[in-house]
Amino acid sequence: MITFLTDFGLEDDFVGTCHGVIARIAPDVRVIDITHGIRPGHVLQGALMLANTLAYMPVGVHLGVVDPGVGGQRRPLALRDASGRLYVGPDNGLLLPAAERYGGVAEAHVLANPAYALDQVSRTFHGRDLFSPAAAHLALGVPLGELGPAIDPDALVHLEVPAAEHRDDGIHATVLGVDRFGNAALNLTRDDFEQAGIVPGTTVEVDAGGNRYFAVAARTFADARDGDLIVYEDSYRSLAIAVSRGSAASLLGLDEGSKLRLHVDAP
Repeated sequence: MITFLTDFGLEDDFVGTCHGVIARIAPDVRVIDITHGIRPGHVLQGALMLANTLAYMPVGVHLGVVDPGVGGQRRPLALRDASGRLYVGPDNGLLLPAAERYGGVAEAHVLANPAYALDQVSRTFHGRDLFSPAAAHLALGVPLGELGPAIDPDALVHLEVPAAEHRDDGIHATVLGVDRFGNAALNLTRDDFEQAGIVPGTTVEVDAGGNRYFAVAARTFADARDGDLIVYEDSYRSLAIAVSRGSAASLLGLDEGSKLRLHVDAP
């Protein structure tokens, strides 16, 4: 089993070509496409989506390619976590949040053995030439150590996920991602809301770029009228902000990395 996540999109031949490479090496291996809609070069979005979705995937090889540093100094990797899941992708932090949810990286190797790559490796398409072949061979049972030399897991590149801040004027949060419906996932959990005294039905002041809005803490979209701004716990147990039958991203001008302040006692 291989899961596959990239920022390649579906307009070009990139995803199909990688599928073809895998099928030529391991024709009986099933590939599950998690998504190829990660925004180009948005490593953090890809890392969080990979981490969130693996709980719903079979244990296997997890191929992730969001690789703005392709052809540069970043290393191509194959990893094993403490639970036995295998990962293939760039050393830019993409794979680590997922691995850390399953006990952390137990073993890490640089992809350096040409026997498990295509004959010609381009500078710009390692997804096809390095990562897909490595994932296919791992799915066939090739030992991780055959792919290249081991490296210290502590030497891997880590992503910094912004932390929420509780201040006197409210919770200062960061948008971690925006989905196609315009819902904005925040770096907040239910514990943050409970600490701030926010419960379903509470009116919350939302400051976005100096503009103030009022949202209602809700359990579901059905708790709100069309057009209402709500804050809620999403399906991955992160808190998010949305507009019922609308787009919070459009209304509030939000994007990945946008800053928000949420406060209960609005003036």
